[in-house]
Amino acid sequence: MSQTLKKKIAGKKARIAVIGLGYVGLPLAVNFAKKGFRVFGLDTDTDRVRNIQNKISYILDVPGRELAGVVASGHLSAATTFEVLRTIDCVIICVPTPLKRKYTPDITYILSAVRTIREFIKKDTLVVLESTTYPGTTEELIKPELEKSGLKSGKDFFLSFSPERIDPGNKTHDVTNITKVVGGLTPASGELTKLLYEQIIKHVHMVSTAKAAEMTKLLENTFRIINIGWVNEVAMMCHKMNIDVWEVIDAAKTKPFGFMAFYPGLGVGGHCIPDDPLYLYWKAKHHGFSSKFIKLSADINSHMPHYAVECLAGVLKKKRKKLNNSRILVLGVTYKKDVKDLRKSPSLKLIEILQGKKCRVDYHDPFIPYLRISTIDLKSVALSKQNLSQYDCVVIAADHTKVDYRAVLDHARAIYDVRNVYKGIKSDKITKI
Repeated sequence: MSQTLKKKIAGKKARIAVIGLGYVGLPLAVNFAKKGFRVFGLDTDTDRVRNIQNKISYILDVPGRELAGVVASGHLSAATTFEVLRTIDCVIICVPTPLKRKYTPDITYILSAVRTIREFIKKDTLVVLESTTYPGTTEELIKPELEKSGLKSGKDFFLSFSPERIDPGNKTHDVTNITKVVGGLTPASGELTKLLYEQIIKHVHMVSTAKAAEMTKLLENTFRIINIGWVNEVAMMCHKMNIDVWEVIDAAKTKPFGFMAFYPGLGVGGHCIPDDPLYLYWKAKHHGFSSKFIKLSADINSHMPHYAVECLAGVLKKKRKKLNNSRILVLGVTYKKDVKDLRKSPSLKLIEILQGKKCRVDYHDPFIPYLRISTIDLKSVALSKQNLSQYDCVVIAADHTKVDYRAVLDHARAIYDVRNVYKGIKSDKITKI
């Protein structure tokens, strides 16, 4: 282990670069800066860099006053040029890892970041990958690329993987109090990474290898996609049997052991749950193993917007209306409650399907004033009495707290409640998933 780097980290003298200033990178950068580290945020997105330079937060979990404070103090700066890496002691990579077609991971952003680091890396640098990826990426991909610099992993530089565990919009658990998992390519790499994160995070759990840390992240998110897929299947099953799935879940969760409540909906959104398990599915296939649970769960979840449209057609039929030319209001288009985040939101898929069925679709979302994505070009409509009364049905797709659901119930003609916001309320207007 480099004693020089160890002393720099412990004394908060290490210079840290965070590559990728999204919902993972920016909270990390701000929290290291708050602890007195000199932090350099690097991103190719000029808007993000400009916002940081102007002390404007664009991430829900980063209060504007905290960002402004560390920028004003000089502890955090941002740039689109990467030459500062020549002087950096610790580099944290937080770039996107999307999927290509046929469940193939797209590691373009990781490769680009690593090749840039390779140009400037100096001896005694710690490099940590946080971007979610398949097991083996750190060892099989990043290590060889960085070693093309002439430096050797474990001797001249240190390399680890530490999966992000950010939950956007979570008021209880933020980056500083969610246990951090780290795994180094060598014991020394792991120890240095653990020491680095201990400067801002209460609990750091070190595993034996980077591959084990990579697998940990995929286990966490695969657990979720499988259970969400299962409860969505249960919801469809209960509908066929005329059973209230929400009542069943509430009853099951009274058991103090052996059950964890998951809830049905339009599917899964964000980056982690829709994509991450499929990295594991892809990697397992390369080892001759097919994960039936992952594939089945992904298929069920991706089908849920189509299922919702089928149910909506049934709701309208009871009102002697056809789906074709009906007026539908989708209430909530972000992928989760109270978060300004549209990534892979199933609500967007719902709107596209309804448009394809020749419905006249509008939406309301207190966080999203307009939508210009793919075939969708809409503005959020106000939830006025006059507006609500014009729609044949209101679909509650996201349960934002800033919505007056009582007014919706009073003035809407019919409601298809995907999120159970009308729990315990009886009305002929309400149909639940």
